Amino acid sequence: MTASRIVLIVLDGIGDRPHPALRGATPLSAARTPVLDRLAREGITGIMDTIGPGIRPGSDTSHLALLGYPPRECYTGRGPLEAEGSGIRMRPGMVGFRANYATLDADGRVVDRRAGRIHGTEPLSKAIEEAVDLSRFGVRFQFVSGAGHRAALALEGEGLGDGVGSNDPKKEGAFPHEFEPLTGTEADAKTAAVLNEFVHQARQVLADHPVNRRRAGEGLLPANEVLIRGAGRMGEFQPFRERYGLAGAVVSAATLITGIGKVVGLDPIHVEGATGSIDSNIEGKVAAAIEALETHSFVLLNIKGADEAGHDGKAEQKRDFIVRVDAALAPFLDVTETVIAVMGDHSTPCTVKDHSADPVPVLVHGEGVRPDRVDRYDEFACAEGGLCRITGCDILPILLDLIDKAHKYGA
Repeated sequence: MTASRIVLIVLDGIGDRPHPALRGATPLSAARTPVLDRLAREGITGIMDTIGPGIRPGSDTSHLALLGYPPRECYTGRGPLEAEGSGIRMRPGMVGFRANYATLDADGRVVDRRAGRIHGTEPLSKAIEEAVDLSRFGVRFQFVSGAGHRAALALEGEGLGDGVGSNDPKKEGAFPHEFEPLTGTEADAKTAAVLNEFVHQARQVLADHPVNRRRAGEGLLPANEVLIRGAGRMGEFQPFRERYGLAGAVVSAATLITGIGKVVGLDPIHVEGATGSIDSNIEGKVAAAIEALETHSFVLLNIKGADEAGHDGKAEQKRDFIVRVDAALAPFLDVTETVIAVMGDHSTPCTVKDHSADPVPVLVHGEGVRPDRVDRYDEFACAEGGLCRITGCDILPILLDLIDKAHKYGA
């Protein structure tokens, strides 16, 4: 019997390096993961460079690759994808950006790029949308909250470019940068001027907002600055159903991943309590993904908390979150007629606190799979698996072949 459905489970930032706090183990290899180990034992495993060897993947470029859209051909910048995932309908030609709510001290220096990992910023974003006025530039904008401290900005108007820098200094203790054009074009100069004015006005809105007054009273960091980066002009993507003949859905708390799914035509599925952090409703996301299989032949499930722990350098927290994820994945053991693929999108080593080029472990489980001898899902064991070392753009053709959707190459 041949499987007819695919579940692509992306454990965001799962890969790591040996850590001294774990006696030289990675968080994944140190975690107790009976469900993932069973899937590995009954399936085939390997390691994956989602873009290519030695290339540090972004979450955006890696997910495009995993969905079979070569980033070198399709990538137009993270901003438009983040904006789409935040609920902004990005039309071709619009310029989009990703944003963070951040905290400035009294001198104007950044003291926290994530404003204490604030949640519930919708009132702040609504106030900015209502108060900021860019009409003198002939520019319309939308600014909406994403998950946690994240937000997205979209600009629409004549003569806008996407070749602009960021105001994010990428570190604490520094002043935000001025936006500057990256080219000598009038379009990029105009966009830089628009962004500088937007941030200036937004800062005034945030300075005395009730949300920030309340946070200050509770001893929490205020969200009194908007850091903007990831400029890109919205492009056009061939619909996933047209490209692969599959109706697809995406289950993710991360607005970026939801946005990528939406721009290629995957149906977004909202899950109450899914935060993209270590407190996320993983069980609800798993249940939603399994339910989606009743109406979709392809489901992308992104689980992000391990990435957050990696960025924070918390190896034990990352290990413990992986244990939670493993238990939550147990219902997939009873799913039939489905090829299940589990992988990372990139490594986020706790010693680096950022993405790295280390390959990620991958497993494929389901009818027709030829099992190898690997019996554990981690960076070390999967390196000896039958898939060997593949790239992100390889995985979907492998899965399509297993559900008899691959096309013959040649006569």
